[in-house]
Amino acid sequence: MTVVVKLGGSVVTEKDQPETVAADRLADLAGALGDANLDDLVVVHGGGSFGHPHAAEHGISSSEGKRDAAAVRDVAGAMAELNTAVVGALADAGVPAVPVHPFSVGYRTADGDLRFPTDQLAAMLDEGFVPVLHGDVLTQVGAGATIVSGDELVTHVASELNADRVGLCSTVPGVLDESGDVVREITDYEDVAAALGGSNATDVTGGMAAKVRALLALGAPAFVFGPDALSAFLAGEDAGTRIEG
Repeated sequence: MTVVVKLGGSVVTEKDQPETVAADRLADLAGALGDANLDDLVVVHGGGSFGHPHAAEHGISSSEGKRDAAAVRDVAGAMAELNTAVVGALADAGVPAVPVHPFSVGYRTADGDLRFPTDQLAAMLDEGFVPVLHGDVLTQVGAGATIVSGDELVTHVASELNADRVGLCSTVPGVLDESGDVVREITDYEDVAAALGGSNATDVTGGMAAKVRALLALGAPAFVFGPDALSAFLAGEDAGTRIEG
């Protein structure tokens, strides 16, 4: 069984403290992943207080690029530092984690389409490794460098590797309805359109609208949950919000 797990940047870092790892929380998450002993596991993590401030400082986003090598070094360097911390915590928990830095692997076309091969990830899994990817800068044809988010990598990798289960570990316990309660299951975007701003809404809900749309298109069961539910997800249980179109 192939499982892809994303550890949100706000979960693994202290977002109000620049370049600060949430060490205790990260250790707990790593312990849960180590205890799960899954056959094929891919981990992706967000940028939190490492990548985001540098990207904002340089004006780089998923749609706005910069031809500035110093900016690329700043963002990529911060994300590599965080990746080292995440890989280290996983290794301490007995997970055979190895780093994968997207900037050196993929790119975007002039139209912004992601080109990110996954054969190397499949080979890593076959050899017993756990690839650990992260949001990063990517070269974009005609635009210099833009951002690829951890969420985009999760859905891309899960689709390419035909993942059996996908989990997004966030600071919230799931997708919330208009009353702030967790929606237990989503099979169509209209199920939560009112809470997330309508079926044609732009992504103004902290990324949740885009997450739901992308996960519905996967064709595999996906879950959005808080840190306390990671062990349940890894055990094959429903956790937080189940999303499957």
